Parts: sequence; C-alpha cells; structure tokens
Amino acid sequence: MSSLPFRDLALDAHGRLVLTDLHGATHEGVTPVRAHPISAPDEGVSLVGVHGHELAWVERLSALPDSPRRVLEAELAAREFHPTLKRLISVNTFATPSTWRVETDRGEVDFVLKSEEDIRRLDEGRLLITSTHGVQLQVPDRWALDKQSKRLLERFL
Repeated sequence: MSSLPFRDLALDAHGRLVLTDLHGATHEGVTPVRAHPISAPDEGVSLVGVHGHELAWVERLSALPDSPRRVLEAELAAREFHPTLKRLISVNTFATPSTWRVETDRGEVDFVLKSEEDIRRLDEGRLLITSTHGVQLQVPDRWALDKQSKRLLERFL
C-alpha cells in the first residue's frame, strides 16, 4: 500500500478544496492541476495552494482511496472543459478559416477552425481540435466516427 501525499482532502462548506498536509497544516482554496491532461490524465496531479506553491503531488489519481479520488475528479471535471466531438455535421468550406457544425457530448455547436494546425493528432487516432475561441474538442477515436464525419474530417488532415 502506497502512502498518501496528504492526510486529508475534502470540500469545505463553501465548496472550496481543503487539504490537510502530512504535517497537519490545513490549506484552503487548493487547486488541482494535471501535469499531462491530454496524454496521461491519470498521472501526475499537483495540488496547488492559493499562493501558487505546490502543496502535494499525486503520482497516480487512480491509486488514491475512493473519497479523495472522487473529490479530486469532481474538481478537475469542473475546471476542465473538453467536449467530445461525436459527429461532424457540416463544414461551410474546405479552406480555412471554416465554420464547423458538430454534435458533441454537450449538444450541437458551431465553431470556427482557423487553420489545419488547430487539429492536433494525438496517439491511436485521437485528435484535439481547437476553435478560434480556444475551446478544445476531443475526438477519442477518429476511426470510430460515422462515415460522413470521417469524410469531412479527412479534408483537413
């Protein structure tokens, strides 16, 4: 059994993350930050205090006991907004900039793709598409998309 990098982690009455470190000191307003949010979301989470200093380092999120792991996962989910692209509905032009209409896990949305470089290829068919507003849409497996979505997407890859 590995030891925890802190004594306790919980939310206070105001919904702020509170960490009790290994020395028993309490730190309110802690912010979790993933070291590798896209390539290795389970590995390396820094717990940062209000003054920007790291208070604790979590090697592997999945190795934590249920209670602190659930608290951290909920905090990270609230901070990270990466909708998943489920279907590419239409593209107004195959030149960039172009307006895309897509279906995500959070509903339909239109966004502008500034250039082909805003489609980042990750490992194993995963993509990260960044809109002109900085919203990053994830494509977990481009090969699993429907035929029309793959056809439209291939024009930009």
